[in-house]
Amino acid sequence: MRADALEETERLAQCLAPHAVLGDVIGLCGALGSGKTAFARAFIRARLGRPAEEVPSPTFTLVQLYEHAAGAIWHFDLYRLSVPEHAYELGIEDAFSGAISLIEWPEKIGDMMPADWLKVQLAPGRNEEARLITITPHGARSGALARALVRDLEANG
Repeated sequence: MRADALEETERLAQCLAPHAVLGDVIGLCGALGSGKTAFARAFIRARLGRPAEEVPSPTFTLVQLYEHAAGAIWHFDLYRLSVPEHAYELGIEDAFSGAISLIEWPEKIGDMMPADWLKVQLAPGRNEEARLITITPHGARSGALARALVRDLEANG
């Protein structure tokens, strides 16, 4: 997929948000400045139904928790994680089992990622705001999530 502007990257996240269910894990991959946090913010705002919601980056806290009647969203930024096992101290197992997990830098925890997760790879595009976005499901549930996203994007142009 190609996003020629930040708004298109955000639109992709907004389209994905209603299809996610508790237990879904979405890994956001890409270099610094590739749009991982922008994607996560747009997803969280759409999921919470509050477009003006303040969504701080968890760069320094490593995790932000958003409680909602429909279920919690855990937003992890693992860039500064030095040891994969430290993710347990952040409550990552609780997030995996009973919430929607958005994980920036999932490669930092390697084999700790669940068997079923959706990889969203963001790479630079033709200009400063453009991104090439690759969606890769790892497992049956993430495959269903990816197909739902594609159907939604095709239906809404």
